[in-house]
Amino acid sequence: MPIPEQRDLEATRPILAGWFAEHFGGTEVEVGTIQGPALTGFSNETLLMDVTSTAPDGTRRTEGVVVRVKPTAHTVFLESDFEWQYQVLEILGTRTDVPVPVVRGFEADESYLGAPFFVMDRIDGVRVPADSPPYTVGGWVHDDLTPGERRTLVESGLAAMAKVHALDWKALGLAFLDKPQYGSLGFEQQLRYYEAAFAWAAHGEEQPTVGPALDWIRANRPAADPEITVCWGDARINNQLFDDDCHVAAVLDWEMVTLADPMMDLGWWLFLDRHFHEGVSRDRLAGFPTREEMVAHYESVSGRKARDLHFYEVFAGVRFGVVMMQIKNLLVEFELMPPESDMGRNNAVTHCLAALLDLPKPGEFAPVWG
Repeated sequence: MPIPEQRDLEATRPILAGWFAEHFGGTEVEVGTIQGPALTGFSNETLLMDVTSTAPDGTRRTEGVVVRVKPTAHTVFLESDFEWQYQVLEILGTRTDVPVPVVRGFEADESYLGAPFFVMDRIDGVRVPADSPPYTVGGWVHDDLTPGERRTLVESGLAAMAKVHALDWKALGLAFLDKPQYGSLGFEQQLRYYEAAFAWAAHGEEQPTVGPALDWIRANRPAADPEITVCWGDARINNQLFDDDCHVAAVLDWEMVTLADPMMDLGWWLFLDRHFHEGVSRDRLAGFPTREEMVAHYESVSGRKARDLHFYEVFAGVRFGVVMMQIKNLLVEFELMPPESDMGRNNAVTHCLAALLDLPKPGEFAPVWG
């Protein structure tokens, strides 16, 4: 399959200018240069731009906005609950103290951009720890922060996650996040969803690490769900914006938001921390709290006692491993990787997962970053 169509960003500007004129008000609307990923289909497409218009009093105003576009034919996740993301952001932004970008509108009509989209205010003067290169390899977290600032960053990130877990999801009207088609609310639902996602992404191929780890999850699942909260899903510092004082300014990327045991988020946080250090063969950044210190800080700010963390960290590895399987599928479809590549089963995620369960290494692996 050829590489998916690249969006024509120049042609997109007048289309969005018309939409903003209709929904934001003002006249003589102009959309500036659009920045951000132009490749459609992998995940939510993100476009950043300035929108300038004339107000009723004749003054010109410029606003920074972010447009998120629904993924279409080629997706990382089994399902794209795109409108749910907007609904969650709207509820959190207007009715809670969880810091999120202000959402400005949802557009279901696909005639504008070929898919539904929603618009958020852009938050300026903030930074996000990088995925590429990983923040443990280079960039501002690695190069510019003191050990004390790094500790502040991580602890602030954990505190923001704890705010999510403190929400009364029933009172906020977030029950729509329930997916009864996968079973009872709680771990059963999470397990059935990821079993289905595993079968979808595996394409019938043997998965020597994620497969046995999924069997381990089935055999060692908790006997009950002590509590159900809103779970952010992709809980990590790479999905948070930080101000100059290394405090969280916004919590981003709600593609994996769900209702589950809050330990699922904490397990994901711990596994992703492991991935960005051990997975890319880097020493722990000076100042970063240890695993035990992160757990203790979460307990302190959340008022919860952490439990079942080895289990939920393994489950995080399974979930992330399924994502890596599907990313490999997409790279093959786009002819960016040969079908015989073992990238889907032999990567930083599966090596971390294998180490957690004392499984054989899934192969020889050298991190891209050396």
